[in-house]
Amino acid sequence: MNYLAHIFLSGKNREIQIGNFVGDAVKGRAYDDYPPAFREGILLHRAIDDYTDHHPLVKEAVSLSREEFGRYAGVLTDIYFDHFLAVGFREYSGRSLRSFALGFYGGLVLNYRHLPERFKGFLWHFILTNRLVRYASVPGIRRSLEIMVEYKHLGVDPERAIRFLEENRGRLKDLFERFLPDVREMCREKLAEDLNC
Repeated sequence: MNYLAHIFLSGKNREIQIGNFVGDAVKGRAYDDYPPAFREGILLHRAIDDYTDHHPLVKEAVSLSREEFGRYAGVLTDIYFDHFLAVGFREYSGRSLRSFALGFYGGLVLNYRHLPERFKGFLWHFILTNRLVRYASVPGIRRSLEIMVEYKHLGVDPERAIRFLEENRGRLKDLFERFLPDVREMCREKLAEDLNC
């Protein structure tokens, strides 16, 4: 799962959402340096990644693109799944993607001091380009891929990745729609479990 899905799966607590958003940047037990709700989000991020990596529907989605994209197949699957979530966001969440994104961006600004340095560096660009809303369009996905190629050295041609998405949209979307209820339930259980500790 990519940024949008991680935030979406975090429930309504803004600090848990932000902790989940920055989860990749917090290594080892460094989560102990964060406030409790941020820690919960960081640990939820890890649980989502582990659950996703081992889920048979995600493995099937990754296998569709493995031959063409090799080790980057998982990264592309994450991006494709965020695209499907963005396109159907109102259906999945009951609210508009734009409203959700604006609320989250505001939370990021208010919690700027808690963000890892890596995120502080790209936060303003992320907000000003409305990255979460851009996931809903093919040009937005293309731009996200271009950014990843440029800054994260993703070894994928964005045009090839978009072509693959369009050619396999039906199958990939079906896998996403079957997977989403499972990962949502896992997150609900994890959040309830953590709140009862």
